[in-house]
Amino acid sequence: MEMDMDMDEKPKYGEPKKFDPDFKGPIQNRGCTDIICCILFIVAIVGYLAVGILAWTHGDTRKVIYPTDSMGQFCGQGKLQKQPLLFYFNMMKCASPMVLLEFQCPTPQVCVEACPNRTMTLLTAFAKKTDWEYYKSYCREDPGVKPVPQILQEKLCPAYLISSKPFLQRCFPSLGKKGEVITVGDQETFNDGDKIRDAKDLVAGMKNATIVMEGRQVAMKIFEDYTKSWYWILICLLIAVVLSLIFIVLLRYLAGIMVWVMIIMVIAVVAYGIGHCSVKYVSLKDTPGANITLQQLGFQPDFSVYLHIRQTWLAFIIILAILEFIIIILLIFLRNRIRIAVELMKEASRAVGFVMSSLFYPIFTFLLLTIVITYWAVTAVFLSTSSEPVYKVFNETVCEHSRETCIPENFSLSDMKKDCPRSECLFAFYGGETPYHKYLIFLQFYNVFLFFWCANFVTALGQMTLAGAFASYYWARSKPNDMPAFPLFASLGRSLRYHTGSLAFGSLILAIVQIIRVLLEYIDHKLKGAENKFAKFLMCCLKCCFWCLEKFIKFMNRNAYIMVAIYGKNFCRSACDAFFLLMRNVIRVVVLDKVTDFILFLGKLLIVGLVGIFAFFFFSGHTDAFKGARPSLHYYWVPILTVLVGSYLIAHGFFSVYAMCVDTLFLCFLEDLERNDGSPARPYLMSEKLLNVLKKKNQAN
Repeated sequence: MEMDMDMDEKPKYGEPKKFDPDFKGPIQNRGCTDIICCILFIVAIVGYLAVGILAWTHGDTRKVIYPTDSMGQFCGQGKLQKQPLLFYFNMMKCASPMVLLEFQCPTPQVCVEACPNRTMTLLTAFAKKTDWEYYKSYCREDPGVKPVPQILQEKLCPAYLISSKPFLQRCFPSLGKKGEVITVGDQETFNDGDKIRDAKDLVAGMKNATIVMEGRQVAMKIFEDYTKSWYWILICLLIAVVLSLIFIVLLRYLAGIMVWVMIIMVIAVVAYGIGHCSVKYVSLKDTPGANITLQQLGFQPDFSVYLHIRQTWLAFIIILAILEFIIIILLIFLRNRIRIAVELMKEASRAVGFVMSSLFYPIFTFLLLTIVITYWAVTAVFLSTSSEPVYKVFNETVCEHSRETCIPENFSLSDMKKDCPRSECLFAFYGGETPYHKYLIFLQFYNVFLFFWCANFVTALGQMTLAGAFASYYWARSKPNDMPAFPLFASLGRSLRYHTGSLAFGSLILAIVQIIRVLLEYIDHKLKGAENKFAKFLMCCLKCCFWCLEKFIKFMNRNAYIMVAIYGKNFCRSACDAFFLLMRNVIRVVVLDKVTDFILFLGKLLIVGLVGIFAFFFFSGHTDAFKGARPSLHYYWVPILTVLVGSYLIAHGFFSVYAMCVDTLFLCFLEDLERNDGSPARPYLMSEKLLNVLKKKNQAN
């Protein structure tokens, strides 16, 4: 009775796959899936193109490239072509450089040919003809024979000029120091037309300018380092490509040995890093100034200073030691599962060997992603510059019309001017009141959302294409006779012809979660100053939950695309089948699949480590072997970090093919165990070595 009840009870995670003698891999006779999503995606793309055309029609990139004067004219463009710099009448009216960069400083601004190199007042310049001719070049218009009080009242000219230097196409006062005293033009004071002021009074109008200047200097030095070392960086990246190809080729023939070599070499590389950092830490023991803390040192533009501090090397030692400990512990606990993972790697190596074109598919994905990113960035720039100049009333004293919108052409005769005689109608920012400008924020949101959707679609297309190619390898009883002539192109054709809707469906779900995460980050940024601890806790929980949800959806989408590539079913059905298959083999999923991911990660780490060590010794000059060839750099860490990031991306590109291959073969391997039993009628299709590791075998006829 109990047996009948057990037989009638429906399995918790679906029925295992049944044997099908006609099944030989990816089904050829299939139909279109998720047609509604396909149509929706096409409509969204057409709308995306329309948004781009609309943005390119209304946008003007000059608004973010060139400064704008009080009349909304671009400095260095059109009739102001010979006047590329922006000059501010009264710098002290500006709260900070950020106000200047946002074109909202409440003082008249004019385009000038050069920044003033003299310090004088309007009153003193007016009394001397040569000085007056020079001074008039910084006026909004020629004052003619008007007296000084009228010129100042109409704000035709600045009350004073201060010796300045150009920065970001704007004139900033040339502040200096005599000991501890701030000076301007070598003087401790200046005349602003009303009274004598200390040079330090200008600091309030140039708040944070020193930090901006230092940042600009660091940026210029970094750019200069790139110009000197770019070809050596390319050589290092080429070495990373060669190493990645060598590892993939060796994995095909020596997968078992290479896996253990990778593990041992990664441990050795990290151990070497610990040893090198320890030697540096000990050698700085008696060095003067090396025992100060990083907190005491603070931020330094020259990052090489940190390498002369013992605490820096101690931090490196601790980080590397923790990494070494984690790797060794994981290897100890997973040592019995690594053998199965090795066999999966060997099987993946053979699959890649039969589909060698798959190694170059990441280049195609990279090109498509480049197009998507470029279109999004260009559209975003044009959308942000498609607004119109908005003019606001600015007044030095309290005025009922302050910050109200005004029209500069008619302002002198308006009631606003009568009510506030000392007010000015100045360019404030870019905006607009038309329906287009009112919904501009929604167009920007649409641009971001379609960027996520299209980028996810391109990634999904690559995953499904590779999955179909590698599945055709696994299920072929006679390799390569039962495989398509061009498995990668055949899989790409099936994916685009039949499953564009499924790709769009999975990408849409992921894009929705990603856009929610972006909105949460935006809200969190707006609430930075809030003191409500509960709101902060809730926001932190939401961000964490949606991060986990995104990771889970990526994992499920990946496996769903594999099932779509094999069986040609719709996205939801394929996702359910993949989920149930994985849940029926949850132990193998947690251990085997993740062990192979860990091994591939070690491969990436090894390539990055080898190339990184070479780059470190080459660019840092710690060895005399490259002394003659090494370029002279301000910051040798600039090319080193570039090489490390580039090497990881290159290794990730090549190993992502392997990762997709392993994931596809893993699902096929699980289905093989469910479909077949090793009998002559239902033989396993996995390799003999994998059968031996699992203690299974095919029975002879």
